[in-house]
Amino acid sequence: MIPFSILDLCPIVQGSTPSQAFSNSVALAQLAEQLGYRRFWLAEHHNMPGIASAATSVVMGHVASHTKAIRIGAGGIMLPNHAPLAIAEQFGTLESLYPGRIDLGLGRAPGSDMTTARALRRNLHAHGEDFPDLIAELQHYFAQPEAGQSIRAVPGAGLNIPLWILGSSLYGAQFAAAHGLPFAFASHFAPTFLLQALDTYRRNFQPSASLNKPYFMVTANILVADTDEEARYWFNSQQQGFTNLHRGTPGQLPPPVDDIEQYWTPAEKLSVERMLACSLVGSATTVKAGLRKLLKDLMPDELMVTGHVFDHAVRLQSYRAVATIHEQLSAE
Repeated sequence: MIPFSILDLCPIVQGSTPSQAFSNSVALAQLAEQLGYRRFWLAEHHNMPGIASAATSVVMGHVASHTKAIRIGAGGIMLPNHAPLAIAEQFGTLESLYPGRIDLGLGRAPGSDMTTARALRRNLHAHGEDFPDLIAELQHYFAQPEAGQSIRAVPGAGLNIPLWILGSSLYGAQFAAAHGLPFAFASHFAPTFLLQALDTYRRNFQPSASLNKPYFMVTANILVADTDEEARYWFNSQQQGFTNLHRGTPGQLPPPVDDIEQYWTPAEKLSVERMLACSLVGSATTVKAGLRKLLKDLMPDELMVTGHVFDHAVRLQSYRAVATIHEQLSAE
């Protein structure tokens, strides 16, 4: 059975604080470790009132310090926002503190709006076409230093930190395949090109020193509760959140409402449901059936589970249920 992992965005719920979001993320990571999840990844987003993981490497260090064995990663770092040397040093530091536990997923989107991107001092004229050069520069800093090399990542140089390419389009699939790197697809919010990306990546994969065969990870929103109705109720916090993004008014994660149909317009509903099409929401029986089909249809090498739930206890219980389903499917 393939491994399951978790993607966490440190959600800040209405009426709460980033401090509480970090505490919740640590509790989730500790539970994930107990339940046998392979990885716990955090994502870079900026100027988002409901997401606390903007300083991703800092949060990773905090979570890693409160866990023992689970891999901690970035899912991901938006490389055009940063100098590759700074990322090499940050992740070299993390790998030195927590050897053998650090993953570095890399994306080319800004993780923000363009006004915020300007505040991050990105090269706004590149539009992502410098991504290959940034990757090559980062790999250079992670490699064993050459004689006479004038700039080194200390720590970072010579460390084995797995690099992943993240994407929601065919570009990421093509890049990961051409460079022999593992690929994680952001199907939890952008599933449109999932099947094409999967085919493109597997068909064009070129073995590398890092990886000798394709390794594809798919991401899905999963929420398990006692009944389908209860799960759909808790899930509508995430639906509201995406509706608010659609409206250009992002905020903290709202509590669920009794009737989501009264919250969004038909056009908003269509847009949000397309974005969240790769979601399994319901009772354990419902989600198990959905997972069985998803794994059979896609045959991924790993599944990354994510989801925004207003009530932290409900969130933890959902991940417990997913782990139980994983055990049951493994037994099958």
